[in-house]
Amino acid sequence: MARIRQRKPNPEPPKSDATPLIDIPEDEQWRLINESGVLHKISSDERRSEPTPTDSEYTLMDEILDTSMIIIPFCSLLLLMDILIHNQYGRQASFKELFDGMSSRGPILALFIFYVHRHKRSQEIQSFLFFLSCATGTRLMYIIALGSWTVNMRQCPPLATVWVYTALELDLLPTVISLMVTALFVWWKGLQKYLFS
Repeated sequence: MARIRQRKPNPEPPKSDATPLIDIPEDEQWRLINESGVLHKISSDERRSEPTPTDSEYTLMDEILDTSMIIIPFCSLLLLMDILIHNQYGRQASFKELFDGMSSRGPILALFIFYVHRHKRSQEIQSFLFFLSCATGTRLMYIIALGSWTVNMRQCPPLATVWVYTALELDLLPTVISLMVTALFVWWKGLQKYLFS
């Protein structure tokens, strides 16, 4: 039986000072490359193959998934506020009452969040959210202090949810200013004796 002899690998690295077979100066190499147009073909092919991220590529499905990350917690907050206001006035919230409330309020809240979250960087939306935050905050404090229990049970859960949402979507400075407006309203109307007693 014949044996095949294997060659051992050369432990020495290849010499880096080896001269190429054809020695072309660098300026001549660049001239040949530019005349052949290889660089232009490669760059235009790469541009066609690489997708460029634009706003139009942010599809509706991406927006829905992005917004659902906010809609689900805020619908849960709305449900929690509804349960808490029922318990505050000694009423046990039935499943039917909670379902009826969420079936009417939930879709409206979801559409509101979807639209506002989609355009939250717009100056008009920021202004709208600021005034909405001031209005919901002052109204919420007023009805908690002086409203009847039926008005509180109807209006407090959506007002509290929208107030928290506006604080989330607003920039920091408008959020702080709207909270200061609400605090000044509470002080001006003398509601602190009802709220903090």
